[in-house]
Amino acid sequence: MFLFYCMITILFPSQNFRFKKENNKEFIFDEVRKQWVRLTPEEWVRQNFIQYLIQTKKYPASLLAVEKEIHAGELKRRCDIVVYNNNLPWMIIECKEMDVVLNDKVIEQVLNYNQYLQVHYLIITNGKETFGLDTKNKIQLTDLPNY
Repeated sequence: MFLFYCMITILFPSQNFRFKKENNKEFIFDEVRKQWVRLTPEEWVRQNFIQYLIQTKKYPASLLAVEKEIHAGELKRRCDIVVYNNNLPWMIIECKEMDVVLNDKVIEQVLNYNQYLQVHYLIITNGKETFGLDTKNKIQLTDLPNY
């Protein structure tokens, strides 16, 4: 799809993540959810993107929802990150692990979520590439909007 053609350059801030190991499984502390979560390749991308939003773009952590459940008809889905503005969903961010190609399937996934949330911005990222769309003006993003 042409909607996500322009790539956004993201420089992740240096982090002091908290890790722990239990039963040979690694966990990372999610500062937004205030809980330990299993450290998967996708979670690594999600946690880095969250810190980029908070530290670099100055998005308030209190207005981020991680793994936000939405009801898509009879189905329950989870958006990786939803950013709120004026108590309304404002941005959906779909994270994939670094080896996943950001293709039409990923775009369809985030567009599907947007049928139910109707946000202003859609973002897809694998930590190496990030693409975005301003849904209201129907333009590709070259940078994430300031909060």
